[in-house]
Amino acid sequence: MRNTEDVKGIAARAAMWSARHRTLAILGWIAFVVGVTILSGQIGTRDAVDSDYGHGDSGRADHIVDQAGFPVRPAGEMVIVQNRAGADRKAAIADLTRQLTATSDVTGVQPAIESPDKRSSLVTFSIGGDPETAKERVQPALDTVARVQAAHADLYIAEGGDASADKLIGDDLDRGLSRLGMLSIPVTLGILLVAFGAVVSALLPVLLAVTAVVAAIGLLAAASRLAPADETTMHVMLLVGLAVGVDYCLFYIRRERDERRAGADAHRALVIAAQTSGRSIWVSGLTVIVAMAGMFITFDTTFVSFAVGTILVVATTMLGSLTVLPAMLSALGDRVDAIKIPGLYRRRSEGRLLSGFLRLVLAKPLLSAIVAVGALAVIASPVVDLRTKGQGIEDLPPKAPVVQAFKAIDGAFPSKTSPAQVVIEAATVKGGQFDKQLAAFETAVTKSGGALSGPVEVRVNPAGTVAVVSVGLVGKDALDTLRGSVVPATFGSLAGATALVSGEMAVNADFNARLDASLPWVFGFVLGLAFILLLVSFRSVVVAITGVVLNLLSVAAAYGMLVWVFQYGHFEERLQFEAADGLINWMPLFLFIILFGLSMDYHVFVLSRIREGYDRGLSTKQAVREGIGRTAGVITSAAVVMVAVFALFATLPLASTKQLGVGLAAAVLLDATIIRAVLLPAVMALLGEKNWWLPRWLGWLPQIAHEPPAQPVGPAPSEPELAGVA
Repeated sequence: MRNTEDVKGIAARAAMWSARHRTLAILGWIAFVVGVTILSGQIGTRDAVDSDYGHGDSGRADHIVDQAGFPVRPAGEMVIVQNRAGADRKAAIADLTRQLTATSDVTGVQPAIESPDKRSSLVTFSIGGDPETAKERVQPALDTVARVQAAHADLYIAEGGDASADKLIGDDLDRGLSRLGMLSIPVTLGILLVAFGAVVSALLPVLLAVTAVVAAIGLLAAASRLAPADETTMHVMLLVGLAVGVDYCLFYIRRERDERRAGADAHRALVIAAQTSGRSIWVSGLTVIVAMAGMFITFDTTFVSFAVGTILVVATTMLGSLTVLPAMLSALGDRVDAIKIPGLYRRRSEGRLLSGFLRLVLAKPLLSAIVAVGALAVIASPVVDLRTKGQGIEDLPPKAPVVQAFKAIDGAFPSKTSPAQVVIEAATVKGGQFDKQLAAFETAVTKSGGALSGPVEVRVNPAGTVAVVSVGLVGKDALDTLRGSVVPATFGSLAGATALVSGEMAVNADFNARLDASLPWVFGFVLGLAFILLLVSFRSVVVAITGVVLNLLSVAAAYGMLVWVFQYGHFEERLQFEAADGLINWMPLFLFIILFGLSMDYHVFVLSRIREGYDRGLSTKQAVREGIGRTAGVITSAAVVMVAVFALFATLPLASTKQLGVGLAAAVLLDATIIRAVLLPAVMALLGEKNWWLPRWLGWLPQIAHEPPAQPVGPAPSEPELAGVA
């Protein structure tokens, strides 16, 4: 039996066990992936419903409505008929009403109402059947409206509503996500083929990442019993899983191949890779999980679902990287370089160009640091204008017909597109007292100075205990007026009643308040625990502080880039969006967590290689030159994969997905170039031996070796044993 007493650490022990029992490890991984996939198919994933979301007063109001037993309302649609050169609308409205009434699946066509400026009319109707599936039955109505528009070309006639929006925008988004899923894997494989120059070694990271994502999605079904899954969680899992999975495999395979080419036998190369890159994967994975766990502190259903999904996919990827990957490398031996691609296969990963650039940085570290910080400051400078906003119609593709219809309706009938809903719960909402306060409310609306607009609409549940009063909001201060004075002075005076405001504007305001309250705790949690993990891993206060600061710089630069593009309006035509007065409200926090976690991959990997050299007796500057030089190829390859996959998100139709793609791609690109190739080596060169400073009172921290073992660990197996599968 092979001696394993010199194999230290969880990562190395797991790798050596997997290498000795490679058949069991490989078949066990396959069984695990298949098993959890079958299990998820049997139990299903519990998706989050409307009642799972919400914060503050709007969340309480929506919960009251959800429990009140209101009849299910069919999906509502609206058609605007608007003047374009003084044309008469009456004939068009009559034609539209007649044709809609005769259209299949159209119910409840209402008489047209006129806008205050007398230039627009609005016809409302419903799509019969389940509102959740109304988009499947809305096409006949869209066809009818298109025919009426063609017959009255001198007017603007367009349809908007929940069903038509789901049909036109939802279908585009579904197609985009499907395209993203199909393109991300081939794009990743193509980049890896260039990076490795061999088909087998390029396929391994993709296979591990894909199977890890599949397994994590299977585990999500069980986890959704505790935390319901948001519908976009699986897409985030694919994004993070591909990025992390490919990174980890690149680190591991490249180190094993480099040691093999340096003269180590196959067993020795695998041991070194396990005790270096394997350990980096372990530390990096824990740091990423810590960062993702910060989303739990928001107590928001979407963020909690993202946290569960990303933690599952990172943990699953770690498990595969530390077990089945070394088993595969042991089984393949040197055949991992099989099917070499002429012109691409290289025996060494270091590039002369980067080595020359690194020598320049280390020769002038102060100047390099100043230039790098200056460049990052310029890129991050727009962050001073960073504002946030709730998602709205302006975040959809601006040229989509339904978006243009919504904008026209919102301009002429603001109470119809996103009205506020005042939810009143009392012993009874029928009779004298309620009617009296309702009349007072209507009077207050007319005296609001235009902040509130009618008509006021009322719905009452069958039990007569809950009423929903709808009113239009105009301007940024309208919600404050409604919540601060109008509702308390009217429905708030009902004895024993609860009066709360919901609706799109109220939901966004309460969501922002929830994020603002949780932001300091999330930042403190993520930064604090990341600092502790780096401190314990590298036994250096300076290294831990440097890691946190450098990651914050990459996040700040990403924020600046987002403001420059999406608030200032650069690349509007190319990216097909409309500049807005703020980023999507959840974007800054989500990007901070994702970027902080992913950038730790690079940081831990590079620092581990630098520490190896330092522990072997090299000076800090020599260790930096060797560590960064030898990791440059794999860092570049991993960054290119991430940037390419993230950039695909910018092709999706929603502003939120575009911001996510641009923010992630820009941050990873900056992190892998300016920060890791310039600022990190410059700062470490300037600090010298101070990089490794640890106060005496922290001397109790565990000693974690960063260098490969000085002696081979046990007898190396024969080449036939390495190349074959046990």
